[in-house]
Amino acid sequence: MSAPSVVVLDYGTGNVHSAVKALELAGADVTLTADRKLAQEADGLLVPGVGAFSAVMDALRAVRGDEIIDRRLGGGRPVMGICVGMQILFEHGVERGVDTEGLGEWPGSVTELPAAVLPHMGWNTIETGENSVLFDGIEEERFYFVHSYAAQSWTLDVMPPFPEPSLSWAEHGGRFLAAVENGPLSATQFHPEKSGDAGIRLLKNWLDSLRSA
Repeated sequence: MSAPSVVVLDYGTGNVHSAVKALELAGADVTLTADRKLAQEADGLLVPGVGAFSAVMDALRAVRGDEIIDRRLGGGRPVMGICVGMQILFEHGVERGVDTEGLGEWPGSVTELPAAVLPHMGWNTIETGENSVLFDGIEEERFYFVHSYAAQSWTLDVMPPFPEPSLSWAEHGGRFLAAVENGPLSATQFHPEKSGDAGIRLLKNWLDSLRSA
């Protein structure tokens, strides 16, 4: 069976090369690019993100990455976001009093964690969502987080025949979404590429799902 093709969207955000390497270790044929045609045709699109919500949105729109993501999802084509690449999928990000419009794929806002110590940096456990594909076989593992903001609620109502999303949670000062699996759109607040063998296994689980998408 041939390796699934994955484009890591290159729009100037950091940490892309570690994501590429992790995907290759998980078994993907990876291309780092912002080319619209390649991004549309790949089996999967991975959207990384490091830094401020507003800066990531500006950089993403500069390469028309918002259109690439929207078009893929409109055709039921798999997309995965990581860290701020997850946060921008929500309607808004509020950082230091600045409210920035996100992609609006999911309702809700990304806000600062109510924790005494920020950023939330290091390994943490996950309360794995029901019927999770990403966490299959790694439900008890720990994953690596670096963030001060997160989505802390879920308000999307999904009606039949669409399946209920699988929501996974973690805690730091309060409960927040650690991962969402919603049809073709998946995302993790933590960094699989920094999470050792468990992170590679999670990416492999995602790659396996591309074969049946």
